Amino acid sequence: MWMSSFEKVETDRLILREFIEIDIQEVHEYGSDPDVSEYEPWSPNTLKQTEEFVKRCIEYQHQKDRVDFELAVIKKNSNKLIGACGLHISDKEDREGWIGYAINKLYWRKGYGTEIAKKLLYIGFNEFKLHRIYATCDPNNLGSEKILQKIGMKKEGCLRKHMWCKDRWRDSLLYAILEEEYNQG
Repeated sequence: MWMSSFEKVETDRLILREFIEIDIQEVHEYGSDPDVSEYEPWSPNTLKQTEEFVKRCIEYQHQKDRVDFELAVIKKNSNKLIGACGLHISDKEDREGWIGYAINKLYWRKGYGTEIAKKLLYIGFNEFKLHRIYATCDPNNLGSEKILQKIGMKKEGCLRKHMWCKDRWRDSLLYAILEEEYNQG
Protein backbone atom coordinates (compact mmCIF):
# COMPACT_ATOMS: atom_id res chain seq x y z
CA MET A 1 0.00 0.00 0.00
CA TRP A 2 1.33 3.44 -0.95
CA MET A 3 1.64 6.05 1.75
CA SER A 4 0.28 9.51 1.08
CA SER A 5 1.86 11.00 4.16
CA PHE A 6 5.16 10.19 5.75
CA GLU A 7 5.72 9.71 9.43
CA LYS A 8 9.14 10.83 10.56
CA VAL A 9 11.71 8.07 10.64
CA GLU A 10 14.87 7.94 12.65
CA THR A 11 18.36 6.56 12.27
CA ASP A 12 20.95 6.47 15.03
CA ARG A 13 21.83 10.15 14.57
CA LEU A 14 19.19 11.58 12.23
CA ILE A 15 15.50 12.24 11.75
CA LEU A 16 14.01 12.20 8.25
CA ARG A 17 10.76 14.15 8.13
CA GLU A 18 8.50 16.07 5.78
CA PHE A 19 9.56 19.58 4.88
CA ILE A 20 7.74 22.53 6.42
CA GLU A 21 7.82 26.16 5.36
CA ILE A 22 10.09 27.31 8.18
CA ASP A 23 12.85 25.05 6.82
CA ILE A 24 13.63 27.50 4.00
CA GLN A 25 16.52 29.32 5.69
CA GLU A 26 18.33 26.14 6.76
CA VAL A 27 17.81 24.61 3.32
CA HIS A 28 19.23 27.77 1.79
CA GLU A 29 22.39 27.41 3.91
CA TYR A 30 23.44 24.37 1.90
CA GLY A 31 21.38 25.00 -1.25
CA SER A 32 23.21 28.25 -1.96
CA ASP A 33 26.65 26.70 -1.47
CA PRO A 34 28.58 26.13 -4.74
CA ASP A 35 30.46 23.19 -3.19
CA VAL A 36 27.20 21.39 -2.37
CA SER A 37 25.72 21.97 -5.82
CA GLU A 38 28.91 21.24 -7.78
CA TYR A 39 27.70 17.84 -9.00
CA GLU A 40 23.98 18.56 -8.82
CA PRO A 41 21.83 19.51 -11.81
CA TRP A 42 20.92 22.70 -9.94
CA SER A 43 23.29 25.61 -9.43
CA PRO A 44 23.71 27.37 -6.13
CA ASN A 45 20.17 28.42 -5.31
CA THR A 46 18.90 31.93 -4.97
CA LEU A 47 16.58 32.39 -2.01
CA LYS A 48 13.63 32.32 -4.44
CA GLN A 49 14.80 28.96 -5.86
CA THR A 50 15.15 27.55 -2.34
CA GLU A 51 11.63 28.75 -1.51
CA GLU A 52 10.35 27.05 -4.69
CA PHE A 53 12.15 23.81 -3.77
CA VAL A 54 10.62 23.70 -0.28
CA LYS A 55 7.19 24.61 -1.70
CA ARG A 56 7.49 21.75 -4.23
CA CYS A 57 8.45 19.33 -1.43
CA ILE A 58 5.38 20.41 0.53
CA GLU A 59 3.21 19.99 -2.59
CA TYR A 60 4.50 16.39 -2.90
CA GLN A 61 2.87 15.72 0.47
CA HIS A 62 -0.54 16.32 -1.12
CA GLN A 63 -0.07 14.14 -4.22
CA LYS A 64 -2.87 11.69 -4.85
CA ASP A 65 -1.21 8.27 -5.09
CA ARG A 66 1.99 9.88 -3.90
CA VAL A 67 5.25 8.82 -5.54
CA ASP A 68 7.65 11.62 -4.47
CA PHE A 69 9.02 11.68 -0.93
CA GLU A 70 11.50 14.52 -0.53
CA LEU A 71 12.47 14.78 3.12
CA ALA A 72 14.37 17.08 5.44
CA VAL A 73 17.39 15.56 7.20
CA ILE A 74 17.61 16.69 10.83
CA LYS A 75 20.54 16.03 13.16
CA LYS A 76 18.99 14.58 16.32
CA ASN A 77 21.28 16.05 18.96
CA SER A 78 21.00 19.63 17.68
CA ASN A 79 17.66 19.62 15.79
CA LYS A 80 19.61 21.21 12.90
CA LEU A 81 18.45 20.67 9.32
CA ILE A 82 21.58 19.44 7.52
CA GLY A 83 20.24 18.32 4.15
CA ALA A 84 17.55 16.71 2.07
CA CYS A 85 16.95 13.24 0.76
CA GLY A 86 14.43 11.67 -1.49
CA LEU A 87 12.80 8.41 -2.42
CA HIS A 88 10.89 8.62 -5.68
CA ILE A 89 8.77 5.82 -7.10
CA SER A 90 9.52 5.91 -10.82
CA ASP A 91 7.42 2.89 -11.83
CA LYS A 92 4.73 1.50 -9.52
CA GLU A 93 3.86 -1.43 -11.75
CA ASP A 94 7.46 -2.65 -11.98
CA ARG A 95 8.13 -1.62 -8.35
CA GLU A 96 11.09 0.60 -9.16
CA GLY A 97 12.30 3.74 -7.42
CA TRP A 98 15.32 5.96 -7.05
CA ILE A 99 17.03 7.77 -4.21
CA GLY A 100 19.02 10.96 -3.83
CA TYR A 101 20.49 13.17 -1.14
CA ALA A 102 22.24 16.50 -0.60
CA ILE A 103 24.02 17.42 2.60
CA ASN A 104 25.39 20.66 4.01
CA LYS A 105 29.19 20.48 3.51
CA LEU A 106 29.78 21.07 7.22
CA TYR A 107 28.50 17.51 7.70
CA TRP A 108 30.40 15.74 4.90
CA ARG A 109 32.71 12.80 5.66
CA LYS A 110 30.92 11.94 8.89
CA GLY A 111 28.87 8.99 7.61
CA TYR A 112 25.58 10.88 7.36
CA GLY A 113 25.19 10.23 3.63
CA THR A 114 25.56 6.49 4.16
CA GLU A 115 23.15 6.58 7.11
CA ILE A 116 20.56 8.43 5.01
CA ALA A 117 20.93 6.18 1.97
CA LYS A 118 20.65 3.00 4.06
CA LYS A 119 17.41 4.27 5.60
CA LEU A 120 16.01 5.16 2.17
CA LEU A 121 16.73 1.62 0.96
CA TYR A 122 15.06 0.21 4.07
CA ILE A 123 11.93 2.30 3.45
CA GLY A 124 11.89 1.50 -0.26
CA PHE A 125 12.17 -2.24 0.17
CA ASN A 126 10.22 -2.69 3.42
CA GLU A 127 7.50 -0.04 3.28
CA PHE A 128 6.97 0.25 -0.47
CA LYS A 129 7.92 -3.33 -1.38
CA LEU A 130 10.07 -2.11 -4.28
CA HIS A 131 11.90 -4.62 -6.45
CA ARG A 132 14.71 -2.30 -7.64
CA ILE A 133 16.13 0.98 -6.35
CA TYR A 134 18.66 2.99 -8.31
CA ALA A 135 20.69 6.16 -7.97
CA THR A 136 22.86 8.19 -10.28
CA CYS A 137 25.84 10.42 -9.62
CA ASP A 138 28.32 12.50 -11.54
CA PRO A 139 31.42 10.39 -12.32
CA ASN A 140 33.55 13.00 -10.55
CA ASN A 141 31.49 12.85 -7.36
CA LEU A 142 33.64 10.26 -5.62
CA GLY A 143 31.99 10.82 -2.23
CA SER A 144 28.55 9.99 -3.54
CA GLU A 145 29.81 7.02 -5.52
CA LYS A 146 31.46 5.67 -2.36
CA ILE A 147 28.15 5.94 -0.48
CA LEU A 148 26.33 3.99 -3.19
CA GLN A 149 28.95 1.26 -3.01
CA LYS A 150 28.82 1.15 0.81
CA ILE A 151 25.06 0.56 0.82
CA GLY A 152 25.42 -2.42 -1.49
CA MET A 153 24.44 -0.90 -4.81
CA LYS A 154 26.09 -2.33 -7.90
CA LYS A 155 27.44 -0.17 -10.70
CA GLU A 156 25.36 -0.90 -13.78
CA GLY A 157 27.12 1.47 -16.11
CA CYS A 158 27.52 5.01 -17.32
CA LEU A 159 24.70 6.99 -18.89
CA ARG A 160 26.72 8.88 -21.47
CA LYS A 161 25.90 12.55 -21.92
CA HIS A 162 22.31 11.95 -20.87
CA MET A 163 21.77 15.15 -18.86
CA TRP A 164 22.10 18.79 -19.86
CA CYS A 165 23.71 20.23 -16.76
CA LYS A 166 25.32 23.61 -16.27
CA ASP A 167 25.80 24.38 -19.96
CA ARG A 168 27.18 20.99 -20.92
CA TRP A 169 26.15 17.39 -21.42
CA ARG A 170 26.92 15.36 -18.35
CA ASP A 171 27.52 11.65 -17.88
CA SER A 172 26.03 9.89 -14.87
CA LEU A 173 27.06 6.68 -13.21
CA LEU A 174 24.12 4.34 -12.65
CA TYR A 175 24.00 2.23 -9.50
CA ALA A 176 21.20 -0.08 -8.39
CA ILE A 177 20.28 -2.75 -5.89
CA LEU A 178 17.61 -5.43 -6.21
CA GLU A 179 15.27 -6.55 -3.47
CA GLU A 180 16.90 -9.99 -3.23
CA GLU A 181 20.39 -8.46 -2.98
CA TYR A 182 19.21 -6.12 -0.23
CA ASN A 183 17.62 -8.98 1.71
CA GLN A 184 20.80 -11.10 1.42
CA GLY A 185 22.97 -8.28 2.76
